[in-house]
Amino acid sequence: MNATPSAAIRVAIVEDDRTTREGLALLIGGTPGYASVAAYRSLEESLRHLVAADPNVVLLDIHLPGRLGSEGVPDILERCPRAVVVMLTVYDGQERVFESICNGACGYLLKNTPPARLLEAIREVHQGGAPMSPEIARQVIRALGATPPVRAGLLTPRETHLLTLLAEGHSYQAAGERLDITINTVRNHIRSIYEKLHVHSRSEAIAKGLKGRLI
Repeated sequence: MNATPSAAIRVAIVEDDRTTREGLALLIGGTPGYASVAAYRSLEESLRHLVAADPNVVLLDIHLPGRLGSEGVPDILERCPRAVVVMLTVYDGQERVFESICNGACGYLLKNTPPARLLEAIREVHQGGAPMSPEIARQVIRALGATPPVRAGLLTPRETHLLTLLAEGHSYQAAGERLDITINTVRNHIRSIYEKLHVHSRSEAIAKGLKGRLI
C-alpha cells in the first residue's frame, strides 16, 4: 500500500468476492480523505494481519468462507479496539443482523449501496454514527415491534420530505438537489430533525422516523 495522509480515514475490507473487494478498494483508495489500507478474502486472513494495517473502519462481509463475518466482529475489535466495524451484505435475515449488532458492529449496509452513500456512511461511522441501509433499518424496526407514533406535526413538511429522501438512500447533496435547496440548508434541516427526534445520527433519525411512522 502507498503512504496515506494522516487525516485520511483508514479502511480495511474483508470480502471474499474478488470483484466486490477490488471495486471497494478502488473506490475508497481513489477518494480524497479516504485510504484503502488492506483487503482480505476471509475473516481468518484478516485476523492475522489487521493489527499491522491499523484501520479506523473495517467493512466486513457477513457471509465469508470459513467463519462468518457476523461471528468475527468481537475478534476484530479485540485486535483493533480503536476500529469500528460496518457489516456488508446482499440481504440477510434478522438473526444475522442482530448477531452482528450484538457482537459490536456499528453499521449495516447492503452491498448495492450507492458509492456516494457508502463513502458518506464510512465517514459517518468514523465520526460516531451508526449507518444502516433503509431496508435493514426496516428489519430492525419490525423486529423491535410496534411503538407509539411520534407526535404528529413534530417535523415540518420540508423536514419530513428530507428525512424520506435520506431513508431512500439519497446523499445530502442529492436530497438538496431534489428539494432545490443548498447543502448548507440541508444541514440546517438535519440539525433541526436531530434535535426534534432526540437522535445523533442519520441512521437513528431514519429508524425513529420509520418507527414513529413519520415516513
